[in-house]
Amino acid sequence: MRCFMFGFIFMKYTPLAAALLFIAPIFIKAEVTAPAPSDVLVTMEKVADYQIAHPGKQKFTEWVQGAYLTGLSSLDSISTSKRFHEELLRIAESNNWQLGERVYHADDSCVGQTYYDLYMKEHDPKMIKALQERCDYILANPKSGSLEFVGKSKTEQWTWCDSLFMAPPAWLRLYVATGNKAYRDYAVTQWWRTSAYLYDTKEHLYFRDSTYFPKREANGQKIFWSRGNGWVIAGLARVLTLLPANDPARPEFEQQFKEMAARLKDLQPANGAWSSSLLDPSSCSPSVETSGTGFYCFAFAWGVNNHLLDHDTYAPAALKAWAMLNTCVEASGRLNHVQPVGAAPQKFSPESTEAYGPGAFLLAGHEIITLVSGK
Repeated sequence: MRCFMFGFIFMKYTPLAAALLFIAPIFIKAEVTAPAPSDVLVTMEKVADYQIAHPGKQKFTEWVQGAYLTGLSSLDSISTSKRFHEELLRIAESNNWQLGERVYHADDSCVGQTYYDLYMKEHDPKMIKALQERCDYILANPKSGSLEFVGKSKTEQWTWCDSLFMAPPAWLRLYVATGNKAYRDYAVTQWWRTSAYLYDTKEHLYFRDSTYFPKREANGQKIFWSRGNGWVIAGLARVLTLLPANDPARPEFEQQFKEMAARLKDLQPANGAWSSSLLDPSSCSPSVETSGTGFYCFAFAWGVNNHLLDHDTYAPAALKAWAMLNTCVEASGRLNHVQPVGAAPQKFSPESTEAYGPGAFLLAGHEIITLVSGK
């Protein structure tokens, strides 16, 4: 199914849910109708079931699957069905609880976030052993030098914006699990080192990496990639979830989260969904890109739910994004309009999908449920 644009944004409901909403609608601002939490969960489970049945070609230790697993784990935390937890355990066991092979590559620690989630339920030390060994090795043998995205060692530090979703939340999870502050300190220090290099303090957006500093869109604007900034703001939310309320690093993380949210809210199209280019959306087709939109929807709803973003400003924005995301879900549960693996805005087939798209969708759905249920 293709995504469609409407003058007014409506959710797709089952007949029963539609009847219930007709009788007792819930509104967050007049122009946006909030979905019933049960309907959101049904759609989330449908998307997850499709992805389980069509897992893709990547290994489950790779980042494409790792990002998907963060969403599946989020669904597992709210679903009454055991099938999602069983799937997570099956995947982790098939991985032998290992990370990707590249020791310093941020992408190869992403799956560790899901191992932590399982560890917090099962309390089996083997579940985070590989993550802890990896982080201990990096602490003992840190990489340093320029963050310029060049050469064979260009991915041995957090030199590209995607890395801020992949690695810091894993390090913070290990900090929570073990109480070892060294993991927290490394994550915080490296985040702000990357931020000082890639974050445009005027635009309040991240360049993907240093190779994009001189590049420009067809309209002359700087190139700011939607999913790339989605990786960052979702990473911010997942870091802030784990930093204690009295942590001295919180204010700076909160400030950057709010700055990015405000800029992205200003750039949100009327239909609720962002294209793959933030500053030159007309250069891209299709006009809707669901992986970046999913991460923004997640971040906006999370920010409202955690009292960092204004409800009346960001709740409608999150709900508009969620509504448009739902129009991109086929009856089978397949999520379309997911930009393929890449590093910049591009044109792609509307039927394109990748596992990280459903991952973002599931993260967003969890926060939407919290938002509309008022809990």
